[in-house]
Amino acid sequence: MKRFAALGLALVLMSVAASCGGSDTSSNIVAPAGTVATDTFTGTVGPPVAGVLQSDSHSFTVTVAGNVSITLVSAGPPSTITMGLGIGNPSSTGTCSLISGGSTAAVASSTAQLSGSTAAGAYCVSVFDIGNVLQPITYTVTVAHT
Repeated sequence: MKRFAALGLALVLMSVAASCGGSDTSSNIVAPAGTVATDTFTGTVGPPVAGVLQSDSHSFTVTVAGNVSITLVSAGPPSTITMGLGIGNPSSTGTCSLISGGSTAAVASSTAQLSGSTAAGAYCVSVFDIGNVLQPITYTVTVAHT
């Protein structure tokens, strides 16, 4: 749990810094150091079904403790849609249980929207509807980790 608390704290601090008006948070992003593995995932998040917001997740494994950076590279249509983006732990049922403080609202960018330190282990990345998906949204997300 300590690894999740550290990652959650780092992500919460980044979110707080990002919410301050006029601040430049680019210096707060921690780029992975050492040998970096980059996983690229694509998928689709549909509109709500029977009032339930939809999500899509993918599992990945961090083999060496270090940094992780998650980037919502593309999402749409429309290309300006804001989606939920999070990191968590994969469950046996195939869902992604998000780490406390490990999610944010993101618009597609070439800059990581989530980053922090993590221990070796199994993780998942989730892209989800925050209440504005009206049609299927196709996305690409990258996860860079050491």
